[in-house]
Amino acid sequence: MNGTPIRVLLADDHPVVRAGLRAVLATEPGIEVVAEAATAEEAVSRAGRGDVDVVLMDIQFGKGMNGAEATAAITRRTEAPRVLIVTTYDTDSDILPAIEAGATGYLLKDAPPEDLAAAVRTAAEGRTALAPTVADRLMTRLRTPGTTLTRRETEVLTLVAEGLSNQAIGARLHLTEGTVKSHLARIYTKLGVDSRTAAVATATALGLIRR
Repeated sequence: MNGTPIRVLLADDHPVVRAGLRAVLATEPGIEVVAEAATAEEAVSRAGRGDVDVVLMDIQFGKGMNGAEATAAITRRTEAPRVLIVTTYDTDSDILPAIEAGATGYLLKDAPPEDLAAAVRTAAEGRTALAPTVADRLMTRLRTPGTTLTRRETEVLTLVAEGLSNQAIGARLHLTEGTVKSHLARIYTKLGVDSRTAAVATATALGLIRR
């Protein structure tokens, strides 16, 4: 960064988490926390001021926009800061939307402090920083594309896990009921199951969706 500190925005709805991240980064030379945001909407607004290089973004916020949606809103702008996801969630249903939204990296909150600082520097350079388990998941998807769920299939199965009917899922995702059934049929085939309950249980066990 040519001697200029990497300016960081912390976006997390838990004050204790933000305080912990700030404390870790405060000990790192060349990294400066310039702002905090308690909501995803606030993060989008604050990131647009032009004085942030890296946003540390949680995936789940209490209400409103989630971390992936905020990431997409931030990264679609010109001269946008890099977004590094820092979360406790490592399922496909969390990872894929964030990466597709434009996140430069994806780190878990149990990472060692030195890994967090290294990821911030890596993200600031525009390079990808991934937690090992996240990298493994993405590599598995690349190696076995026929057995992993698409983003839409993941969305459908997540709503099944929430107890929604096919009709309700269709309304939520703007799909016909027939299309929902087609997605479920492909999900059953991929997971080797024959019921909604088994599909949810298997997908949860494999880390494809979060319960």
